[in-house]
Amino acid sequence: MADAVNMRDLTGMNLTNEEIGRYSRHLLLPEVGIEGQKRLKAARVLIVGTGGLGAPLALYLAAAGVGTIGLVDFDFVEESNLQRQIIHSTRDLGRPKVASAQDRIKSINPLVKVITHNTMLNSANALDILQDYDIVADGTDNYQTRYLVNDACVLLGIPNVYGSIFQFEGQASVFYAKEGPCYRCLYPEPPPPGLVPSCSEGGVLGVLPGIVGCIQANEVIKLIVQNSAPDSVNPAAPLIGRLLLFDAWKMSFRELKLEKDPHCPICGKQPTIHELIDYEQFCGLKKQETQVPVESISAKELKARIDSGSPIQIIDTREPHERAIVGFPNAKVIPLGQMIRRIDEFDPSIDAVFLCKIGQRSIYAIRELQEAGYKGRMFNLQDGINAWAKEVDPRLPQY
Repeated sequence: MADAVNMRDLTGMNLTNEEIGRYSRHLLLPEVGIEGQKRLKAARVLIVGTGGLGAPLALYLAAAGVGTIGLVDFDFVEESNLQRQIIHSTRDLGRPKVASAQDRIKSINPLVKVITHNTMLNSANALDILQDYDIVADGTDNYQTRYLVNDACVLLGIPNVYGSIFQFEGQASVFYAKEGPCYRCLYPEPPPPGLVPSCSEGGVLGVLPGIVGCIQANEVIKLIVQNSAPDSVNPAAPLIGRLLLFDAWKMSFRELKLEKDPHCPICGKQPTIHELIDYEQFCGLKKQETQVPVESISAKELKARIDSGSPIQIIDTREPHERAIVGFPNAKVIPLGQMIRRIDEFDPSIDAVFLCKIGQRSIYAIRELQEAGYKGRMFNLQDGINAWAKEVDPRLPQY
C-alpha cells in the first residue's frame, strides 16, 4: 500500500542529540528508526476536540514527537470533565480547553509546536483550518461535526482517524477516501435526533476514551511512519477499510470489514457533494417550520408557580439510576420510552412541566406527545434538574 500521508520534504531535517535521547525507544524499532522519527517531527496533526478522546490523543502524539499539533475546541473545562479528560486538571476549571491542553502538551514535550483554534468547527472555517494539516484525528462527540470532519477530509484528501465512545463501547477506524471508505460509506445517514444520547446524558466509563484515544494515536503514528523502513518484514497495517469495535465492560474486541460505497455522495464514483453543507440541518437539528414550538420555563419560574399553589403536573423523564443520584420532589415519573403509552395519565386541563438532566430528553418527550395529538400545554424545564440545583436548591448535587 502506498503512503497514506503525503509527508513534507525531509531534506535537511536532522534529529538533535536531545531528540535522539528523548525518542531513543522509537529509534530502536526498525519500523520507526531515524527516518520514521524525522517523519513524526515533520508531521502536522489536527485534533478536533480536546475532551475524552482528544486528551490521550494529544498526550501520546506529543510524547511521540509529532512536530506540530493543532487543537480545535471552543469549550471550557468543567468539573464533570475530569473523570475522563486527563489532559485537564482541577486547577484548569473554567479555562478554555485548548489553553489547558496546550500547557499540558508543552509540559510533556516542549519541542512540540502547538497551534490552538479556540473556535467551533463549522462549514465556514473547516476547510481553512484543516488544509494546513497532514492528518485529522476526530475526537468529537456529535454527529454533525463527524460528518463535517469527514466531508472536509475527503474534499482535501486528508486521512481522518476516527473514534467514538458511548457508555462502555468504543469504535475506531481510519477513513481515507483515496485508499478506502469514508465515514459516509459506513453511516450514510445520521440517526434521528435524540435516539443516541450524548455522554452527558447517557454516561461513559472514564477509562474508555483513554483506550480508544490511544488506539487513534497509534493509527496516527502508523500513518506517519509507515514505509519509513522499506525492507521491514513487519509493515504497518492502518485501520483503513476496517472498523474496530471495543467493549470495555466485557473486555472484547471485534473487527468489521468496511467496503467503499460506489454510491457514496462524497467519495463514490459520481459524487454529488462538492462543498461543505449545513450539517445541523443534515442531522435534523434545525427547527422545522411546521413544528409546534416548545415552551420553556426556568427553574426560578417553576419554583414561583409551585409556591403559588397553582395546579401543575411535573413529569420526570429520567431513568431510575439517574433519579437515584438526585430526585425531584412531587414529580410523576414517566421515562422517555414510556411516554406515549402512558399518555392517558396526563390531564390536558393542567399545565405540565417536563424535566430531565439538562433539558434535552424532556424536549423529545414533549415533541412525541405533540405528534401523538396531546392538546395540553407543556413546558420544558430549561437546563433541567441541574438548573434547579444551581438556581433554586443548591443543597442538591449537579451531575
